[in-house]
Amino acid sequence: MSRGDLVITTLLGSCVAACLFDAERGVAGMNHFMLSNRRYAHDMPYSITEAGRYGIHSMELLINALMRHGARREQIRAKVFGGASILTSRDEVGNFSCVGSVNCDFIRNFLKNEGVPLLAEDLGGGLGRVIYFDTRDHSVYVRKIRKRRSEVIARRDQGHWQETVRTHDEETGSVDLWLPE
Repeated sequence: MSRGDLVITTLLGSCVAACLFDAERGVAGMNHFMLSNRRYAHDMPYSITEAGRYGIHSMELLINALMRHGARREQIRAKVFGGASILTSRDEVGNFSCVGSVNCDFIRNFLKNEGVPLLAEDLGGGLGRVIYFDTRDHSVYVRKIRKRRSEVIARRDQGHWQETVRTHDEETGSVDLWLPE
């Protein structure tokens, strides 16, 4: 979130980042969410899930932050990135092969339903991305990540979620979680 000139960057696999801005007011921000909504982790308390990880919450948080910094809702515009399907082996993916495409569908539908114009997108595909969002002119630079490196990142993220589930499961019981990547 910025009212000044800076470059915000993030690394994406099946996750999605939305770059939102109000050019007239000079306010811009970016989020990064792993899953479209909390439905896939409904038994996990917010202290564990961190609501900003879920698109449904992350988008509202970002829009509200922009408005608190002077943006007018009707002037907010969007550019969105990510949602790749990186892991292709059934052994690697299990039942979670569609996380990227669900995230892509979610962000497009959310923006349409909220009346936020989508000016640019680079969603889906099989490669991870590093994006650089320049808040000065609202340009976004995308660097695709080689397939091998994308797979390493996906496995790291998948390991993080599995550890979160394991820790939570030991404390409170079973968890229904849709793993990213």
